[in-house]
Amino acid sequence: MAESKRDRFVRIVENRTNKILDMLRLLANCANKSNYDYDDDDIKQIFAAIDKEVKATKNAFLGIDSKEERFSLKEKK
Repeated sequence: MAESKRDRFVRIVENRTNKILDMLRLLANCANKSNYDYDDDDIKQIFAAIDKEVKATKNAFLGIDSKEERFSLKEKK
C-alpha cells in the first residue's frame, strides 16, 4: 500500500526536526568558555541568523517566499 501524503510528511518532518534539535544541542557545546573564545557580538550574530532562518522556514509553511543565505561571522573592526 502506498504511503499517504500525511504519513510521508509526518515521517520526514519528524526526522528533519530531530536533526535540527540535535544540531542545536551540538551548537550549545560551543558555549564552553574553557574551550572556545567568543564575545557577545558573536552570540548576537549566531542567534540573529538562526532566528532569521526560523522565521523564513515558518513563512515557507505559510506560503511566503524568502531568500536563503549562508551564515558567516562578520569580522570585527
